[in-house]
Amino acid sequence: MQKRFFLVPAAVIIFILCFTVFGDRGLLRINHLHRDLDETQKRLNELKEENDKLKREIAALQSDRRYLESIARRDFGLVRSNEVIYQFPGGGKPAAAGTPAPGPAAAKPAQPAQPAPRSGK
Repeated sequence: MQKRFFLVPAAVIIFILCFTVFGDRGLLRINHLHRDLDETQKRLNELKEENDKLKREIAALQSDRRYLESIARRDFGLVRSNEVIYQFPGGGKPAAAGTPAPGPAAAKPAQPAQPAPRSGK
């Protein structure tokens, strides 16, 4: 009788403890939800920063002609009519500062494309 008097409350306490730790609203689930919340907050902050960056770029494209020109030069290779382009052999990427360039690179001006001769018909 004495043993039974201790086993029943101990079983109830263990049962409640299991639900407290492992249940749908248990400590493990709460910990998992907190980790998900932290990851979601981090992702939200990254997206807000990217959105602000894109808004600044839109404003620059709408108002800053020099920025627009730099984009056109970089992405599309556009040049002004009075500029000369020099092409260097060997990959096209300039050497990083502090590293020697591979061999003497001779600069040659770019040749304008010549139209193909047409037949005289």
